[in-house]
Amino acid sequence: MDFKGILIPIGGNEDKGADDSQVNPMVFVRKGILSRVVQESGGSTAKIVVITTASQIPEEVGENYTRAFTKLGCQNIQILDIRDRAQAETPETIQHIREADCVMFSGGDQSRIVHILGNSTIHQILLDRYKNDPIVIAGTSAGAMAMSSEMISGGSSTEALYKDSVNMREGMGFLPELIIDSHFNRRGRFGRLAEAVAMHPHLLGVGLSEDTGMIIRNQNEAKVIGSGMIIIFDPGNLTHNNAKILPTGTPMTMANLTVHVLAKSDSFSIKTRQVTALPIESEFEE
Repeated sequence: MDFKGILIPIGGNEDKGADDSQVNPMVFVRKGILSRVVQESGGSTAKIVVITTASQIPEEVGENYTRAFTKLGCQNIQILDIRDRAQAETPETIQHIREADCVMFSGGDQSRIVHILGNSTIHQILLDRYKNDPIVIAGTSAGAMAMSSEMISGGSSTEALYKDSVNMREGMGFLPELIIDSHFNRRGRFGRLAEAVAMHPHLLGVGLSEDTGMIIRNQNEAKVIGSGMIIIFDPGNLTHNNAKILPTGTPMTMANLTVHVLAKSDSFSIKTRQVTALPIESEFEE
């Protein structure tokens, strides 16, 4: 079936327009990731709902996003600081989700999102609206990772690729064919995501750099946005994968793991696993 909604997972630390000393502050307004979120949501009149459940500093996070979206001209911004299941089930919260043009999940701890919001009324509303309405569901860092059905919930980057060093759990289920990791380059999470796809070799691994994301339409066509890179792990052609037979703590082996490195305006088809790279002659055009 066709999905009318749009997903925008972001790798964390996206530009929020807070640095007034930058040489060209209009870059944030015209080309930043949050600007694209607003555009895809319908423009400055869209209702933007930010859910700060994942964060341990929800007030500060909420204020940062309020300032950022206000700078982008948004007039209808709602911050939902949902700390427990009871808050998630209030009529007011449910109504905000029903009315939202965009729902954005902040960073923090992705397991908090699943624990507090998973299988709640608003979760079911979002799943339904994603299929049937032109809603934008965005998430940064933990908010992006929680979009997967198989979600990385933790694990050491330095110990990754030693069996069972990565923790997995059920996510929110918006992206059943992907495993997403965030802050990918800066925090050295290559091994962590590689182990995750070794554990689930029927899925694709997507590593999002900071201030970098994807616009995903119809659960398939993904276009890169932002200033960094996206790393895609495709285990479909693995000729050796010993993840299932090794004892805990043993170094793992993977052979013929396909890796794509994509940057702004490159595209990837989740269904066909094909890359469409921006033509070289276009890379430096404005």
